[in-house]
Formats: sequence, structure tokens, C-alpha cells
Amino acid sequence: MPEVIEKYFTQLPSQVGHYATQKAVVTAKAQAPVDLSRLSPRVRQFVQESIVLCLPDRVHICDGSDAEYRGLLALLQQKGTIVSLPKYDNCWLARTNPADVARVESRTFICTERREESIPTPKAGVAGTLGHWIAPPAYDQAIQDRFPGCMKGRTMYVVPFSMGPVGSPLAKVGVEITDSAYVVASMRIMTRMGQAILDLLQDDDSDFVRCLHSVGTPSSGKINMPSWPCDPERTIILHKPAANEIVSYGSGYGGNSLLGKKCFALRIGSTIAKREGWLAEHMLILGITNPDGEKRYIAAAFPSACGKTNLAMMTPTLPGYKVECVGDDIAWMKFDKHGQLRAINPENGFFGVAPGTSDETNPNAMKTIFKDTLFTNVASTSDGGVFWEGMESSLEPGVRITDWQGRPWEMGVTKTPAAHPNSRFCSPASQCPIIDAAWEDPEGVPISAILFGGRRPAGVPLVYEATSWANGVFIGASMRSEATAAAEHKGKVIMHDPFAMRPFFGYNFGHYLKHWLSMEERAEKAGGVAPKIFHINWFRKDSVGKFMWPGFGENCRVLEWILHRIHDHECYEDTAIGRVPATGALNIDGLGQKVNLKELFSLPKDFWEEEVQAIATYFDNQVGADLPEQISRELEALKQRINNM
Repeated sequence: MPEVIEKYFTQLPSQVGHYATQKAVVTAKAQAPVDLSRLSPRVRQFVQESIVLCLPDRVHICDGSDAEYRGLLALLQQKGTIVSLPKYDNCWLARTNPADVARVESRTFICTERREESIPTPKAGVAGTLGHWIAPPAYDQAIQDRFPGCMKGRTMYVVPFSMGPVGSPLAKVGVEITDSAYVVASMRIMTRMGQAILDLLQDDDSDFVRCLHSVGTPSSGKINMPSWPCDPERTIILHKPAANEIVSYGSGYGGNSLLGKKCFALRIGSTIAKREGWLAEHMLILGITNPDGEKRYIAAAFPSACGKTNLAMMTPTLPGYKVECVGDDIAWMKFDKHGQLRAINPENGFFGVAPGTSDETNPNAMKTIFKDTLFTNVASTSDGGVFWEGMESSLEPGVRITDWQGRPWEMGVTKTPAAHPNSRFCSPASQCPIIDAAWEDPEGVPISAILFGGRRPAGVPLVYEATSWANGVFIGASMRSEATAAAEHKGKVIMHDPFAMRPFFGYNFGHYLKHWLSMEERAEKAGGVAPKIFHINWFRKDSVGKFMWPGFGENCRVLEWILHRIHDHECYEDTAIGRVPATGALNIDGLGQKVNLKELFSLPKDFWEEEVQAIATYFDNQVGADLPEQISRELEALKQRINNM
């Protein structure tokens, strides 16, 4: 690893540095001072401010090299943060503090001058669920209460990174400052990271998103798990959109600490997108080619752990079809000068949920993740590999399992999960065997359809099409899904999750809806047409609790019908909620499982009366006066159609 070098720094006038109450005294142990002269003035000031505030012992400017990465892994192994997995090629396992295993939505805040800029005003007496606002003085105080001196005894890493292909007109750059080598190693996989970004930032006009992160030190001074330092009692995730600033303290877990991901790519990204006239969304991007060789790209928004990665890497069962992956989690989309919506995957890797991923459910993911991968909170095996729920069929006889907390685990005996339900793999996207040839195209890929969906065990059909762009925006706004393990929520409750973005809005959801509604006019002014919008639900169950649709590779049959609709084939029939496949239009030839299509597409009136009421109550309670009139009209029209069923 390149030499970690240090220097004394004194306090400078600053944006972040004003939180420091004393001059930094950094003990120099290396012979050479850290060379900040190669940083652009803006980056250099950000680094100096952060040193003044956090008081690290050492500073390292990351170059993204292979040698640096090897050094980081060696350091993490030495500290006990990761262990080698000799069964695979350069794979590692990290076990976190059990108190630091998921996104902390309840401690994630958006800072604006006025509350209504960040979140809608909920109905009196109702707790808001569309984000959390923090006032500027409280934002400043939260930092002052946590960050001064928080990196004492540690190395401060300066991580320059690009979200999107370096130099792409759709890409944005950031600099994350962190005291976690695990974060640096993960950011190298998940972003384009290193010297090329510093070179890009040499232009005096180049700006970047400022990301400050520390795993923190508990106020008691006692770190319960030295291999995974964190401060779960005081964890906080802060965003200041006006300054393009993210500040995260207390957690080393992915979504809280890999600040290029949800914090930048969605929360801050969505605010930049609103200002600049594009969309930053929680969406996969896939390309699908039909037997005639015609290819289309589709973006799809599902909540975490609802099958985004499985769909993005699907192996189609229909002969002649091919699916290729552009991205499995986030899409940045902008209409080009011809009115064509184009999308990039701003990420460079996959940070996927491990449990449920298997050779049966997602063979392409399994071919991706056993090289150059960081696993977190999965189980380990005595033959040097990993295990999680879903991998039972691949387990060799006699192999012993150690669970995610380091305890012996026996299949069929141990009552707790072997892998944490939110355990992850962090793998380079380039390793995916079906990565799309255009996945790094700087201009992005052309999007022909947008899908919304979630886990709905009852009432919601397999697929239906919006009747207009405004109707499609309404469908996205009214999305509901079973809660997942990706955040703090527990149980199988049905939660409202508009656009699969509920935890990730960077500004007022009502304003976000207005922005989405405006996209149709933006496309038309450029001579284009906005994509068709669909809702899908792979998860409907029958009366005995069995999934009615086989899912996985069979989902290509739904995509085939969507392709027909993209071409305006008359293969649908109108219903109260939208357009569903006409009789015989959904290809089920050769489907191994008998499917009751009549029940799968049934629309129980009592269910939909309750659904409409739940949506109306949600809009009234959570969005109130910020709800656009067009969305109110769509809701009222749906209510009337349901009444007339």
C-alpha cells in the first residue's frame, strides 16, 4: 500500500471547518508530509476543513490502484474486520457489529432552510413518513456533537469517485472522506474511484458532492467490537442539498457509509436532477432482445429485496429471448435532444441482498459474485466458502456452517438465520456474464418502458399498463409493498413506498411528483414521446399462500407482452385499474407450472375499494396540500371506475 502520510494542519475558514472548536494537532509519524498540492483548491479546502474537524492521525489520498486495494485488504484482515475466503478468487467476509446491519431511516435527515422544501406537511396529529427534516442550526449542532476529534488514532482516507462513466455528460463526481478502510475498499468496487477523478477535478469550474463519513466513537470511549467500530446510539445521516453535502456518522454499514450509493445517487442526486431537469431513481436497467434481434431497454423500480437484481440478471425461459444487465439498483435518466429518455447506471458494482440468491433463482448473479467480492454478514463454511438461505442445494456433505455472528449453525436445527436477512455481496458489475455491451455508454441507453412494482400477496394482478403518463405517475405514487429487511422495519406489513423511493427522496415528495409530471412535456418539446409505464407483481398468492406465478426466468413472458405494447400491438383489454393482457395475449406455452390466469388477473372489488381508500388516506395524511392536482384527479377517476366495477 502506498505510504500513509501525515502533516500538521491549522484551522482554515471553511464551510465544514467552522464546526471545529480548536486547531488540529496531528502527530506526524511519517517522514514526508501529505501532498495536498496535487488537489484542486476546492478539494484541498474540503480535506483541510475535515482534518481540522476530525483530527485524524494520518491522511491518505486514494489513487484507486490495485496495490492500494491489496493494502487495504491486508489492513482489514490484520484488524479482524475481514477474513479470507480461500474457496474463491480474492473474496472476503466481513462481520459487522450486530447493532449496525441496515439503513437507519429513522436517523436520516434532509437539511433545508424551510421544512416544506424537504418533506410534505403531514396531516395534523399524523407522523410523517416521507423523510425527516432537520433545521440548519440542528444540523450544525449534530455535527458539533459528534465529529470534533472523531478520527483520533485513525487514518483519514480521501476517496475521489465518479457516479457514472468518468466524463459522461450524465455522470457526477464526489469526494468521500472516511475513517473506514472497509468503506474505501467497497467504494472501489461500487464507484469509479481514484486518480482519474482528481484529474477531472483540476478544472477550476469542476464541482463535486462533499461526503464526510466517520464510523464514530461512542461517547463512553468504549468500542464494543474493535474489528467493527461504530457508534449505533448516535448514528446520524445528514444531507444538505443546497450545498451538495452529505455527512454520515456512527455506522459502517453499506447504505449509511458508502455515500455514493443511496445518499448521493438518490437523495442528493434527486435534488440535482430536479434542478437540471432529469430523474435520479431507485431503478434497475435491463436490455431485452427478442427472437428477431430487436432490442429494447426497460427501467424498473422495486423496493429493496423485491427482486430487482433477479430481474436485471434474468435468464429468460422463452426461446430466442436474451436479457442483458445495465444496472440492478439505480438509474439516472435524462431526455436527449430528440426527446428520447436515456439512462445510465451511476454505479460500478452490485451491492446485492445475498439470502434468496442462488443457482435456481439467479444463476448469473452466482456467476458474478465469487471473484473480487466483499461479502458482509453472510455465513461461512468450513471449506472456505460462504452460505446463506437459498444455497442449501449447493452445500457439500459434511461441510460445517458458521453463522453471520461467528456461531456454529446447523441446518434444520438452529432456529436463527445463518446469514443476516440483509447480508450483502459487493461485486464489480463488469464480472456479470450478461453485462450489457452499452452499460458504460456515456450517452446512456434508450428507455422504452418504465415498470413499478412490489410484493403484493393479494388483489394486484401480474401486470397492468398505465393509460397515460399522468396515470403512470399516479401508479408510481401509490405503490405499496411488504416491508423488507433492508431497513429497520420488521414483519410483513404492507407499506406505502411511492416510486420505491420512500426512504430516498431528497426533497418534498409533492414537488417530486410535479417534476415527474413535467417530464412528458419535456419529451414532447424535444420531439419525443415519454415511455409507457406498467405495474408488475410477481408475488400474488392463492388462498393457501402459494405464489400464483412461477417468477424468475418466466418473468420474460411478462416482458414479452410489454414489448408488444411498446409497439402498440392491440393485445390488451381495459380494466378499472389499467390495461391488462387480452385473453391469449400472455404467452404461457411451455410454462412448467399450471397458472390460473383468471385468478391471477382478477380484481376483487372489495380489495380495490380498500386499496383506493388506503391510497386516499395516505395522500391526505402524508402529502396534503403538496399533492399535485393531476394526481388528485387520477385518484378520483380510479375511485369512480372501481365503484362502477
